[in-house]
Amino acid sequence: MTKAPAEMMREFVKSQNFTSTDEVMTAMKDMFKDILQEVMECELADELGYEKSERTSNDEGGKKSKNYRNGYSKKTVKTQMGELEIKVPRDRNGEYEPKIISKYNRNADGMEEKILSLYACGMSQRDISERIKNLYDVEISPELVSEISEKIMPDVTAWQNRPLEAVYPFVFMDAIHYKVKENHQYITKAAYVVLGINLDGQKDILGIWIGENESSKFWLNVLNELKTRGIKDVFLFCVDGLTGFRQAIEAAFPNAQIQRCIIHQIRSSTRFVSYKHIKELMADLKKVYQAISEEEAMNNLILFKDKWGKTYPSCVKSWEENWDILSTFFAYPPEVRKIIYTTNIIEGLNRQFRQITKNKPSFTNDDCLRKMLYLASQKIVERWTQRCRNWDIVLSQLSIIFEDRIPA
Repeated sequence: MTKAPAEMMREFVKSQNFTSTDEVMTAMKDMFKDILQEVMECELADELGYEKSERTSNDEGGKKSKNYRNGYSKKTVKTQMGELEIKVPRDRNGEYEPKIISKYNRNADGMEEKILSLYACGMSQRDISERIKNLYDVEISPELVSEISEKIMPDVTAWQNRPLEAVYPFVFMDAIHYKVKENHQYITKAAYVVLGINLDGQKDILGIWIGENESSKFWLNVLNELKTRGIKDVFLFCVDGLTGFRQAIEAAFPNAQIQRCIIHQIRSSTRFVSYKHIKELMADLKKVYQAISEEEAMNNLILFKDKWGKTYPSCVKSWEENWDILSTFFAYPPEVRKIIYTTNIIEGLNRQFRQITKNKPSFTNDDCLRKMLYLASQKIVERWTQRCRNWDIVLSQLSIIFEDRIPA
């Protein structure tokens, strides 16, 4: 757009005798309305082939145009400067449709983007309506907010089905729970989040699945969907105690290793330890998971069992039964251990989801939850600009350990 000459702007300002910012905003609103009106007049003139002041036009064959101007229709549009009532020019044949603001669109200059941005911050439809009213003096009904948010569902579906890279060294899986309305009542559903780190050391959210129950069949469907979208190999899956996940991994990615989150294991195995014993027991348990090697860790686990096995048999049993997927990280150097030792990476993501959705305790259906998490994901991923720490060292280690599985 060509900038208005400074002289014209000065003359305009002098003629208005502004005494407050409100007067300036009102003038800007009037100017915006006039420019919008003129744009539509120019569009129709191009459509008809003659200007408003002309009575008719000739086409290339010399014949007169068979379409004419046909008055105006009033329309109220919502803008960041408030509501504007404009006159939309019409043609007799009904062929003209404004390009700058389409026939059925009543939101100008990015108002929909503002609404979606607030929606992505976890605000309810009613809260968004009030915020827009306070900021822009524009009436937006909760129903209109819902209609606007519904427009992104094709984007949500496309994102969930987008192609993925062939190899991910690390994939993390975790769940976050929400109340969702189903059959006229609210039930607890889990949003299962899958986060991957690619060969460039970049994090990405690979997908989000909404479900009620964890099972090996459910996880197998998720993993097969990831394979359909392009993933051919995963070196390590890092999970907490998700039900059925181990069997699903072994079926879908038989060459992948599994690391169960040490922090989750500590929490679950010490739930019923007496307060008077917890400090001493934790000191002994720390010698197991902070050992230098698996051999040292196993010896310390035997000592741990001898001391605490009779008092807390379920605690000891939990470590013994899951040792094969708890001890995976001992085979790797410190730089890799820091990545796979816990699921802190994906738990950090879920904390951001909870922060965004804290003001929205429930959702009317699965799609409302999907839209919220999708928009939140886009905001979060935008901030993931750096590679994982010490990635060059990590990749060099992986290149030796998984030499035949890293693409040339």
